[in-house]
Amino acid sequence: MSVLLHPDFTFIVQGITGREAVNLTRECLDYGSKIVAGVTPGRKGREVHGVPVFDTVEQAVAHHGGPIDGAVATVPPAFTKDAVIEAIENEIKLIVVVTERIPRRDVAQMVELANERGARIIGPNCLGLITPGVAKMGGIGGPAKDAAKAYKPGVVGVMSRSGGMTTEISSSLTAAGLGVSTAISIGGDAIIGSTYAELIGLFEADPQTEAIVIYTEPGGRMEAELVDWRAANNPRLPIVAFMAGKFMDDEEMQGMSFGHAGTIVEGAEDSAAQKITRLEAAGIPVVERIDQIPARVKEAIGR
Repeated sequence: MSVLLHPDFTFIVQGITGREAVNLTRECLDYGSKIVAGVTPGRKGREVHGVPVFDTVEQAVAHHGGPIDGAVATVPPAFTKDAVIEAIENEIKLIVVVTERIPRRDVAQMVELANERGARIIGPNCLGLITPGVAKMGGIGGPAKDAAKAYKPGVVGVMSRSGGMTTEISSSLTAAGLGVSTAISIGGDAIIGSTYAELIGLFEADPQTEAIVIYTEPGGRMEAELVDWRAANNPRLPIVAFMAGKFMDDEEMQGMSFGHAGTIVEGAEDSAAQKITRLEAAGIPVVERIDQIPARVKEAIGR
């Protein structure tokens, strides 16, 4: 089993003729992912690395001749909401939103519609997800040869607010012989489609996964939601966390944003120190360095 992706998973790329999307498409195809179509209005009839391009998602679905599992949305911020809504309206259930700087109101509307229609959004401002040896959806891991080195099949699920750190953490787990079951770059914006608490149940249901690693930052309520989820359920999986941005606990840094929109510290509860205290009180150890993660995971699963 795996989380969200499987060997026959099919998806489209919205905005496929853009420079970033062309590279993303090549990387995913080289990894073995099944991209069945691309969508860019006004570009019907073209191809990108052999993938046929259509004007609408409806045309792409009709060409495929059946349901399409997912979509990667890599279109300008002003048009992202329309692209995501179009995918949802055509029964696509998993949508990875790569685009950043999308207005919060648009993101909130996208997420609300997805929840109503039984779809799931990963992102925005993310690199997607990967199940090693099965498929990757989005730019996560970069070129296929690099992704294959950093991500080896294994027993640890990874969730990270930083796309680059998703790969860094996974590479450390691979080097330690633990490997990765599925890694998800959940996005660094203040509002995202799927939080730790909303994804952890998928890892709990995956028999391949024996532990979870999360990469987190100051700002936002996601860690508190995760703690509440664990308190309300009977989780089997141990979690190890790494907290970045501890320098933001300085009083003069509060209210400022560094890198991700989600790292705005609005008060003491959003600080790194308070999040670490909350996580460790819930039985989730927080390591000081990324290279300490494999040892803590091995300790947690008894290896």
